[in-house]
Amino acid sequence: MKIILLTLTLCGLSFTTMAQNASVEQSTYGIQTGFLGIWGHQETKLSNLVALRTELGFDTGIWGGSYYDKTGFLLTPVITLEPRWYYNLNKRVGKSRRIDGNSGNFVSLKTSYHPDWFVISNTDNISVISDISIIPTWGIRRNVGEHFTYEVGIGIGYRYIFAKQAGYLENESETTANLHVRLGYRF
Repeated sequence: MKIILLTLTLCGLSFTTMAQNASVEQSTYGIQTGFLGIWGHQETKLSNLVALRTELGFDTGIWGGSYYDKTGFLLTPVITLEPRWYYNLNKRVGKSRRIDGNSGNFVSLKTSYHPDWFVISNTDNISVISDISIIPTWGIRRNVGEHFTYEVGIGIGYRYIFAKQAGYLENESETTANLHVRLGYRF
């Protein structure tokens, strides 16, 4: 009787453990770099599958060609708020795959603001016109080792340009895209 009771208890504990829902981390932060910039980020848990990503960094611009004396390069600040829904965490846990550091597939609403505070450039007298963009994005994040990550995302959305600040008659809006490939370090 004791062996049967012990067996049922152990089976019950294993079913309870497997039935738990996967969850994003309470808080995770790190740095990422890609072809066009460098960013610091933090993700804060809002629910088991939703995290709010805040990001500060620099987006890069490059220009050149036969109309310019030299190839130009600039870095401009960017502030991003991005709620992310990690929709496949339970599936990853069921397949014994890692979810630490919010490793999984996500859908997000990336909202970025480029303020006209300053520009770092190899060309004099360069300024940036402030803009805000809202881009629904699909992406994946995966861990490599203990601290390294890679992330890929794609989306199409809306950008509003505050052109009146730069002396134009009207502000402008346009369709914009988000295509990012980033390597990162998680602290």
